[in-house]
Amino acid sequence: MLTELRQAAVAVLAIALSGALLGVLWWKLAPTVPLVGDVVDGRWVVFLKESEGEQAIGVDGTFTLLALAFGAFCAVVAFLLRRRGGVPLVVALGVGGLLGSFLAWRVGVWLGPAEDVIAHAQDVGKGVTFDAPLKLGAKGALLAWSLSALVVHLGLTGLFGPRDPEPDPWPAPYGDKPA
Repeated sequence: MLTELRQAAVAVLAIALSGALLGVLWWKLAPTVPLVGDVVDGRWVVFLKESEGEQAIGVDGTFTLLALAFGAFCAVVAFLLRRRGGVPLVVALGVGGLLGSFLAWRVGVWLGPAEDVIAHAQDVGKGVTFDAPLKLGAKGALLAWSLSALVVHLGLTGLFGPRDPEPDPWPAPYGDKPA
């Protein structure tokens, strides 16, 4: 059991740290949300350049799809390294996925455009288009990595994992002893 716990701790650490890669990919691949700054009644305000644009949904979708892929990859690697599975490994996939998603979210926001949109609008000037900061509107997307990892690992274990021995379909009657 101690060996399984040690392996699970290493898995949590490796999965969580790979969240930094997910954050960089999200920052690079997510669509940008164009904003425009203007002065209204002496105050700076910021508007969406395209009020019916779907870029904000695309930002969430990009994060979710990348997290699903990372979860599936982690599950395949964990299964190939340890076919027996075990509760600590499954818990490690879930917890590592949550930590990795959180790290990816924070890395993407940190690498993305400035979070103070009013100050950014003032810097670029009135009527100039600039990019909105990366924002994860659907916080449930943080669960995608863990759920994907758990479902894929469960499927792989069910299809290719070790099997319990089959019981004898014709057991001997109670009074008879085998010869």
